[in-house]
Order: sequence, then C-alpha cells, then structure tokens
Amino acid sequence: MRRPKYHNNSASKMEEAAHELMMKNKERQSQLKAFDETKEGVKGLVDAGITKLPSIFINPAQQITPHENPSPAAAAAREEDINNNIPTIDLEGIREDEAKRRRAVEAAREASGTWGFFRVTHHGIPDRVVAAVMGGVRGFFEQETAAKREWYTRDYAKSFVYHSNFDLFTSSFADWRDSFYSVMAPNPPDPQQLPPVCRDILITYSNEVQKLGRVLFGLLSEALGLRPNYLEDIECNKGLALFGHYYPACPEPHLTLGTTEHADNNFLTVLLLDEIEGLQVLHDNRWVDVPYVPGALVVNIGDLLQLVTNDRFKSSEHRVVANKRGPRISVACFFTTYLLSLPRLYGPIKELVSEENPPKYREITVKEYISHFEAKGLDGTSALLHFRL
Repeated sequence: MRRPKYHNNSASKMEEAAHELMMKNKERQSQLKAFDETKEGVKGLVDAGITKLPSIFINPAQQITPHENPSPAAAAAREEDINNNIPTIDLEGIREDEAKRRRAVEAAREASGTWGFFRVTHHGIPDRVVAAVMGGVRGFFEQETAAKREWYTRDYAKSFVYHSNFDLFTSSFADWRDSFYSVMAPNPPDPQQLPPVCRDILITYSNEVQKLGRVLFGLLSEALGLRPNYLEDIECNKGLALFGHYYPACPEPHLTLGTTEHADNNFLTVLLLDEIEGLQVLHDNRWVDVPYVPGALVVNIGDLLQLVTNDRFKSSEHRVVANKRGPRISVACFFTTYLLSLPRLYGPIKELVSEENPPKYREITVKEYISHFEAKGLDGTSALLHFRL
C-alpha cells in the first residue's frame, strides 16, 4: 500500500521566508549602492527636496522619539537640571595653582569613572579658531557638489576621506549624517592633500587640540594615581584623527538617528558642538541631552582608555538624535593611532591590577581593535566585549 505524500508546509514557509529575505537584502544593497554612487551623501537627498525618508535610513528596531525644541521656560529648567549634573572641569590656572589642579584631578576622576564624559572650560583654544573650524567644516559640506565629489571615497588609506556612513554596507540602517575625517598625527598629511576650503583651519585646530590633549592626559594620569606623564609616555596621545560631521535637517526624525548608539574607538575624544541639540549620553540607563554651552568642549572616554584602566574609567555610550532643524555641525578629534601598524600592545596598566582586581582584557594593538570595530559597525553593542578575558 502506497503512503500518501504530504507537503511539508513548515519547510515550504521557511524557504519562502528565506527567499523573501534574500530579495529584500538584494534590493537594499542595490539602493545602498545607488545612494553611494551619487557621492552627494545625505545632503544631496535634502537638496533634492525629499519629504519622506528613504527606506535605507529607517531604523527597523524601534521608533525614535524625535528631538523637539522645548519652550524657553522648559528649556531653561531642563538646562539648569542637566547642568547641575553633567561634570564640568575648569582648566583655568591649573598649572600655576596647586589647589585648582587638585580640584580638576578629582573632578576628572569622578567624571571618568561615572559619566565617562565631561565638559571643559577655559581650555585655551582661541574663540576665533573654534569659530573658524566650524565654518571650515560647514564650508566643505556646503560647497558646490562637483568640488566636493572629488573627495568622496571609501579608501581609508587616503589622507582625506569624505562619505556618508563608514558602515553603510554592513549596518542594519544608515544614519542621517555625512562625515569627513583626516588623520592629523603622528604623520600629518601634506596640506595639498586636504580640501582648500578647510585646509588651513583643520591644521591649526588639530595643533590646538593636541596641546589640550597633553593637559587632559596629564589630569587623567593623576586621577588614576599615576605620574602626570604616564598616559603620554605609553603614547595614548600619539595619534589624532579629526572628524567633521554634517547632520542635515531630517524630514522624519522619529524614524532614524543622526548617529547610532556607540562608544568611541579611541583613547579620548574632544568634541566641539554647535547650538543645535542632538547629542545624548547614556547615564544611569537613561538618555541625557547634552546642551550646547558656549565656549565649552565636550570630552569623553573611549574604549581604549577603558581597556588600559581595566574599567576604572568608563567609555560612554552616546548617540545623536535626528532633528527637523539643521544642518547641525560637530567636530570630533579622536586620540588614536587608528590603522597604523604600530607594535605597541595595550592591556590593563600593571599598576592598576592586583590579585583582587585581575586584568579584564587581553593585550591588543590599536590597529587590531580598530579593525574589529569597523568590521562590526555601529550595532549598539560594545566592541570591548570581543577582547574581554
């Protein structure tokens, strides 16, 4: 007696679902490629007058609460509340006044171990330089499209790299942001390899940030109970990469992000913001807005500093919320040697570990960490997990 053949509905549905997913992925990759080949970035979409967000930018996991501008009274109340909590370190007179330096060291210790970021005031970078670098970044992104296109690349060996989303082809959704970066130290680029519209000011501002970096790493060394030059001696401030970010006004900010949640892939970040809000830091499991404060810079601990301090310092998770206002401009300077093939290994500092507090991470090179970070992309998880013992 012949047995009847039963159709395996479950297997068939699985095959259909797999085929549908494959076709969606193929369509998405095609859309990403078309977007990338315009070499115009997100700004090109805005200039074209779009009113709906292209699907490649839609966050599939959740709806994002749009960043709305509060009433003047609400804004003042919120800023007063946040300013009473966000750590601020006044650098004025810390070289000459021992009491001021002790207060700054203690503030750096507390902020780096809890928030993972802080503001600095009286940082020594002239206002004219700050204004000029913001103007230079805006000038690059708002120049004629033809002049800007020639710098568009995903070849990270270039001295100047401009594109939209470094992880465009690997992330689950694209961020509403265009960026450029240039590695300014330890091997500065030939000035002719930088765009004329911002060439001189990128060099000038980078030099100023490097001077500030020596001050900050000195404070952080003392905050760890180490000699002032410790972090500089192990070359935490040897490299510097400058990033210019451009966040155009977004037609549907509740569907995407300006920058996905992440911690920075460096030792330390010095961040310059404009008056349009959007930066948020995760603190005590809630997203906290970082208001613009004229004359102040934001500093945050990166993953590599968390690693060498064996979690004594915290690498801050942060994101940028999209906004109907724009463009929003920011300039981020990363202290890192990035993808240079340098032999130095970084692991938890020997003076900070003991039998009671053993090393939490294995030793790695900066390049090894960066390579993992870039392959992983901004997926909301910590790149440090890969290197934990």
